[in-house]
Amino acid sequence: MKCLKMLPIIIGCALLAGCLYPDDKLQKNTIPYEDQIAAVQSSVNKFQEDTDGLLPIKTRDMSTPIYQKYPIDFSAISPKYIAEPPGTAFESGGVYLYVLVDVEENPTVKLIDIRISEAIQELKLRLDVYRQSNGYPPFKEKITDNVYTLDYDKLGYNEPPTVQSPFSGEYLPFVIDTNAEVYVDYRIDLYKALESNDHNFKTGDDIRDILVSNSHFVPVYSLPYTINDKGEPVFYVEKK
Repeated sequence: MKCLKMLPIIIGCALLAGCLYPDDKLQKNTIPYEDQIAAVQSSVNKFQEDTDGLLPIKTRDMSTPIYQKYPIDFSAISPKYIAEPPGTAFESGGVYLYVLVDVEENPTVKLIDIRISEAIQELKLRLDVYRQSNGYPPFKEKITDNVYTLDYDKLGYNEPPTVQSPFSGEYLPFVIDTNAEVYVDYRIDLYKALESNDHNFKTGDDIRDILVSNSHFVPVYSLPYTINDKGEPVFYVEKK
């Protein structure tokens, strides 16, 4: 996937930016302030009004996963609509990529936590080394026909790696598919969201948007999820 190939560049830039900012500013750059998100949303709205419906987004390949597909191009809205990218934005040394969702009906500003990208990249580097020696990933337990857990002992981990969820604060595990692509397992977050929010999902629906509509974030590096007959979140499996 092209977006994953760009991760070393993004992460390298993020780490370099981290060296250039004092600790107190770096701490502030990890907090997604409501007013910053609102300011970017207002700028996007004004830009769209002035350009007959165009959006200030960077071009991405059509195969890019939906939640990574529409990153905001701050050079298009700054300084005319916003003085500069907010401190929490990657462009200002922050830890978030600002993206748009629902671009056809209601373009809405959301965030991607690039620390999730860093964790994915570290795991993929270990996987690449293992695959070079063994020819295949260290699959462990089968979750569905296409989704597995990993044997982390074989990858040199003392304990399974996790990433902190921007939705719940919980530490989420990773899964891998048969194409050796790594994803975050958001079932913990989805279960909590389904319990806490009204919805009318049925089996077969992609339920990830319940996370998007009830937070400032998107479930980046996620597979589609649906619900089973008990109303519990499960990985979506295409009917054959």
